Amino acid sequence: MKSLLISFFALALLACPLFAQKGIDTQTEKIKDDSNKLISRENDATRSFSWGKGKTRTRPMLANPYKLNARRDVLLESIADALKENKIVIDEASSRPKDGILVTMPFVFAKGPVTTLSSLSRYAAIPDGDSNWSRAQYTLTIEVQSIDGVQNNVSVNAKVEGRAGNGLGSEWRTLQSSGLAEDEFLAKLVELVTGNSPDPKQDEPKL
Repeated sequence: MKSLLISFFALALLACPLFAQKGIDTQTEKIKDDSNKLISRENDATRSFSWGKGKTRTRPMLANPYKLNARRDVLLESIADALKENKIVIDEASSRPKDGILVTMPFVFAKGPVTTLSSLSRYAAIPDGDSNWSRAQYTLTIEVQSIDGVQNNVSVNAKVEGRAGNGLGSEWRTLQSSGLAEDEFLAKLVELVTGNSPDPKQDEPKL
């Protein structure tokens, strides 16, 4: 009888870990099920976010010449301010302010072989070839033509140049402008004169 009791207790001790393990498994499965229900909620799965501000919408290039309602002397001052703000120097020797013509010194907007090609391709049409472009610059010629006492046309022409090399030497080459340099300056001038930027505002972030 004593040996029978010992055997019974031994079997009971062996069975305890099995029942305990089964209890842990059941609890683990319940935790997993609850987690899956939380993750698979429709609101969480279909919600989307837009981080930061939206992308700026593009616009057509401004008319060139561009008509502005301002006296010529006021426009010339605004042109000088716009150039100064963009760190572009006026070529005093080539300019004729009395005739409404301002010419700038060459403005270097790209340096180095890594960035010059991509920047230059935005401001000018680059011909096919194996030239290595190391610098890029443009010169602006701005003319104010009077329509009447309070209206003037402002025209902008850009001479875009790239410094190209072929291993034996390098030289400045004049390229056909894409119109971007002219448009950027006109947009800045319109903002200074009218107080409103022609560039569209950025999209509001989505909630």
